[in-house]
Amino acid sequence: MRTILRACALMLSTALCAAGQSQPTVRVMPLPASIEMDSGQLLIDRSFSVSVTGYRDPALDRAIARFVVQLSRETGIPFWSASGGRSPTLLIHAEHARANPQKLGDDESYALAVTPSRAELSAPNPIGILHGLESFLQLVEPSASGFIVPALTIHDQPRFPWRGLLIDVSRHFIPPDAIKRNLDAMAAAKMNVLHWHLSDDQGFRVESRRFPRLHGMGSEGQFYTQADIREVVAYARDRGIRVVPEFDVPGHSRSWFLGYPQLASGPGPYSLEGNAAPAMDPTRESTYRFLDRFVGEMSGLFPDRYFHIGGDEVDGKQWDANPKIQKFMRAHHIEDNRALQAYFNRRLLKILAKHHKIMVGWDEILHPNLPTSVVVQSWRGQQSLATAARQGYSGLLSHGYYLDLMWPAARHYAVDPMSDAAAGLTPEEKSRILGGESCMWAEWVTPEIIDARIWPRNAAIAERLWSPQSITDADSMYARLESFSLRLEWFGLTHTSARTLMLRRMAGTEDVAALALLADALEPVKDYTRWKANPHADFHAPLNRMVDAVYAENDVARRFRDAVQAYLQGGHSDAALEAQIRAHLIAWRDNDATLRPLLNDRSLLQELAPISANLSALSAAGLQALDYLIRGGVSPEPWRTQQLALATQAKAPAADMLLVVVSPIEQLIEATVPPASPPSLR
Repeated sequence: MRTILRACALMLSTALCAAGQSQPTVRVMPLPASIEMDSGQLLIDRSFSVSVTGYRDPALDRAIARFVVQLSRETGIPFWSASGGRSPTLLIHAEHARANPQKLGDDESYALAVTPSRAELSAPNPIGILHGLESFLQLVEPSASGFIVPALTIHDQPRFPWRGLLIDVSRHFIPPDAIKRNLDAMAAAKMNVLHWHLSDDQGFRVESRRFPRLHGMGSEGQFYTQADIREVVAYARDRGIRVVPEFDVPGHSRSWFLGYPQLASGPGPYSLEGNAAPAMDPTRESTYRFLDRFVGEMSGLFPDRYFHIGGDEVDGKQWDANPKIQKFMRAHHIEDNRALQAYFNRRLLKILAKHHKIMVGWDEILHPNLPTSVVVQSWRGQQSLATAARQGYSGLLSHGYYLDLMWPAARHYAVDPMSDAAAGLTPEEKSRILGGESCMWAEWVTPEIIDARIWPRNAAIAERLWSPQSITDADSMYARLESFSLRLEWFGLTHTSARTLMLRRMAGTEDVAALALLADALEPVKDYTRWKANPHADFHAPLNRMVDAVYAENDVARRFRDAVQAYLQGGHSDAALEAQIRAHLIAWRDNDATLRPLLNDRSLLQELAPISANLSALSAAGLQALDYLIRGGVSPEPWRTQQLALATQAKAPAADMLLVVVSPIEQLIEATVPPASPPSLR
């Protein structure tokens, strides 16, 4: 931190310190801790080469090879030999090795200095080099003379040591290739923990050789072999990412009981379907012998010190109904189910310690009887995070970072682990907040659409956990997020391309331009509205409707909204903005006539007909509002009342989606209200 402060203090008047509110023009995400811009640029041409001094190992060599391949792909320049030479373009220096296995709190800092003649990247260990290489790639930009990197100096380090992404694979199995490409994206965003949610009521996804009925009966044949696990863990380590497994106990454990019903607190029978929420029996010694052997086996697959035991939403109905469990509670003076879960967690904690693991659990595990060595992950808010920190526990924030809620990136970006209740913590208490994790729960996710549900919004959360707390400019974030999203496609992610393929499948034709135009005005419903509308949803059914294809946050609709707001705030006098808005409205107005034959002829699309009609009618109203504004800004009251009623109707969810351009069109209509009459002087 002192290095960063010195760098900021010494900057020239033209330099930009990212810890302040001014934003550099470079589109790096996450934004570095400090950037000092200089004059000139480094040309990237066929002579580009890399040289390494200091510490190096095979993992670092592989990272540099990936970097060169990516740079070649980005520039189109074949770098036949990018190693060594007397005058390397990029000089890399790591001081020493990183820990093996990688540890929480490892130094991830790096420094990157680019001049017109050379770039130098240095770091204490290869993890910082990995981050610096990602920043270098993001700095490459096309110019008239070829590809260049602007001259600058970056001193960078993360704000939090734990910057994670949870991927749930229990509800819908996500194959290893999809996990790997998301690890590539995580590395680009400088995230360093994959929280792998491997078991839940709907599926147990890891091969267990000691207890083969876990995956044999609890996975419907979709699980990771132990070879798969080792391959993903090694792939993640090569990219500076730790892998923390989660096996949810004692609740959310129905999938365990298909093969091993003796673990359950009730008689069963059990299946992967349904809404029953049984729990493990915490009173049997055989339960702990089972868990001891299981944790021992999984510890051999997952070298990270941290082991997530879930612990959330434990339904105690089976405990209440089981006379033996009730007798046990009376004999051991356990007053309620919360205390019984704490008893279970203490027993499990000893098992984890035996296998050299640190317990992580959701905030329901927080209990005075648990030692402060456990890590509490808060999904319920900063209040529980702050409470845990005050009581001496380390904590992670996930509240506000649930990607499955379909929130816009700006809303996630506004959530900070140190805000709200956590803002009043002492410095010592704040040091216990390790960072946070975004969460991709998979009830409504398949391998086809998982990329689009995570990215690019997840990069905004990654920046919140990496960059200084004072970096809050959402406009700057979105500008850099668009560039970052394009880069993700080069890693093989399908977060943009999957929509086109899904639209073609739904339409049964390659020409889906009209369908895509409608999709540009739509987003999925937010929060858990889809759950409420589909309480008995079959999660084994294919997710192949329009709601599954549309983006969680639609950039076209967002830019349309911003254009309308700017137009109205500028006194509706900007001709360029007016033309931009009008072009969108004309396209949406006329699209319904083009699209209707297809909507009527395809069963998967019929539910879209009312939405398309509403969009057309509203767009026509928006065009009329523009005409009124240009002519003086006043519309007839009956017309205005009718159009606002249409807007209110169109705001309602339909086919589990929202027509998200309604509000800006409504603002255009409302802007045509006559000005209020001045008060009488009499």
